[in-house]
Amino acid sequence: MSENSINPAERLKLGPREGITYPLMVKYCGNCSMPIEYCEYYPEYEKCKAWLEKNLPEQFERVKLEEETGDGVDDDKKRQKRGGKGLMKIKKKEEVTKRITLSRAPRGKKKSVTVVTGLHTFEIDLKVAAKFFGTKFACGSSVTGEDEIVIQGDVKDDLFDVIPDKWPEIDVDLIEDLGDQKR
Repeated sequence: MSENSINPAERLKLGPREGITYPLMVKYCGNCSMPIEYCEYYPEYEKCKAWLEKNLPEQFERVKLEEETGDGVDDDKKRQKRGGKGLMKIKKKEEVTKRITLSRAPRGKKKSVTVVTGLHTFEIDLKVAAKFFGTKFACGSSVTGEDEIVIQGDVKDDLFDVIPDKWPEIDVDLIEDLGDQKR
């Protein structure tokens, strides 16, 4: 009697089933951290097989037998082609020149803002830095671009002292003054 010929009410019955020992023990792969049955869908399946062969040889034999029988599923259909997470590719960090630029931009007739760029190259959290500048200078400060912080007021001269004090990895020589700029 096959799985499909069982009465639907019997198949959907709640509770323990005959012929199954409880609690169920699920074994997880040490490479992809998924249950072993799902390793074949992981993009680095070969590494999973190597881990299985080394750590769980009996499971590896079962996987190897299933591969040899084929199961009628093409390898192309098993692998994820597009969408979803798939293989998490590690982005290589490009070597960017580490320098910070300070400039002053007019805001209205008499007011100005100080623009700080380049903190992101030192892997400094821009939100934390903007909050620090806002409390330090008692003014508004916000992150406006991917690597830009705008501080209300002309605090450019003070930043030459404050930035190296707060973040010791930044040398004063790496801070450049661009003067007055339009935004």
